[in-house]
Order: sequence, then C-alpha cells, then structure tokens
Amino acid sequence: MRKLKLIWDFKGPDAHKIAEHHVKHLKEFIAIKNTSLNITGFEQLSDLHSTAFMVVTDDEMKPIRDALKPHRGTLYQE
Repeated sequence: MRKLKLIWDFKGPDAHKIAEHHVKHLKEFIAIKNTSLNITGFEQLSDLHSTAFMVVTDDEMKPIRDALKPHRGTLYQE
C-alpha cells in the first residue's frame, strides 16, 4: 500500500509555532475520521519556513485532500 505525505507550508517569523499548532488540528481530524494511519508532524526548514504534514494511504488521499486542502504532497518513505 502506497503512503502519501500531505504537506502544509507556513512562512514568516511565527511559521514554526503555526505548523506545530496545525498538527494538533490534523490529529483531531484523524481521530474524528478514524483514518487508517496516524502519522503527523512538523518540520522547521528555516527560520521563516516550517511545514506540517499528515501521512495517508492512496485510498484515503482524495477525500482528505479535498477536505483539508494541503499545499502539496509527496510519496512518504519511512
């Protein structure tokens, strides 16, 4: 089963705090929708750019993408 990483980008001086907070909402979504994977997190790419992410299966990608509107996505590799 292929796993996809949905990514939200945040930029600016508060990007890291916003990305960290966004993960809380992603975890709430996972709990409500009972998705098959429970992989989320955030990464600081620079002082002014951070990302939040959620990993989904191929089957779940389209409805989750349409509901949450990530900025981009990529294949997830563990």
